[in-house]
Parts: sequence; structure tokens; C-alpha cells
Amino acid sequence: MSSRRPKKAEALFYTYLDSPIGALLLVADEKGLRRIDFPRNNRPAPPEPGWIESRETLQDVIRQLELYFAGKLDSFDLPLSPAGTEFQQKVWQYLCDIPYGETISYGELAKRIGNPNASRAVGLANGSNPIPIIIPCHRVIGSNGKLTGYGGGLPIKEKLLALERRQLTLL
Repeated sequence: MSSRRPKKAEALFYTYLDSPIGALLLVADEKGLRRIDFPRNNRPAPPEPGWIESRETLQDVIRQLELYFAGKLDSFDLPLSPAGTEFQQKVWQYLCDIPYGETISYGELAKRIGNPNASRAVGLANGSNPIPIIIPCHRVIGSNGKLTGYGGGLPIKEKLLALERRQLTLL
């Protein structure tokens, strides 16, 4: 029998934000925002068993997202705690460096992380981003300039890019 004590389970807090792109499930731990889940089939994503509902814990996330959707915030300042591999974390960090209203290709993102041949791996890491909008994976497009997959669906990706280009008002 091991003498090590089991690790204490990390408390996860959640709430919903009614946004112009649907009810977003926001999830945080003690370190920061962990996830944003888009609705599926026009229904909010359900919380996991054991999560604690706490709008207060996520109040700053809500405030900044509301300002973003109103076109009044172009840079988030929030503690983030996304779970992922070292490679995914690196890709997500570089996503945060893409300026508001701009787009780059998967190939360009692969070059920026120092591995120009890794555009497919970058695409997979981009698609695994647990904190869309704030870690702006919607700003990555195909090398031909076309929109490619997005966890919330291409219409939402299109809306977010139009909002950032000041071509659309969501609030």
C-alpha cells in the first residue's frame, strides 16, 4: 500500500453567460478561467457533476466578455488555466499574440512557434483550445483565406471576426 495521500480534487466553478452567440458555459478553478463551452443544438452545455455554480467567481470573465461583445474591449486581462499538453499550451500562448481584428493562417502560426512544418499539429492544438474567444483561435484561417473549422461553428467564427473588424454589432 502506498503511503502517498491522494491528491485533493480541484474545485471547479461554473456559470452561464447569455451572449449574442448563445448561452456560454464558463468554468474556472482557483487559478483562473479553464473553459468556455459553446451551446450544442441550441442548448447550453451542461456542467459536470461536482462543479459548483458561482456567478461571483466568474464575474470578471462575464464583465470582460460583455464588453467584448459590445465592441468595447479588444484585449482580455484575465488569469487563465487551460488544461493541455506543453505543445498545446505553446500554440495557445501564440494565439493570444494575434492582434484583435487580424487573422493569420495555420502555416503562419506554425512558423511563429518555430516549426513551419507543424501546421496540422497547430490546427489540432487550435481545435483543442478550451477557452475560445479569449484565446482567439477564431483568428486562424486557412492558407487560402477561407474560414475553416471552429468549435462553435463557422457562423459564430464569422460573427466574431466581423465584430472585431467593426463590420457587425452584437450588442
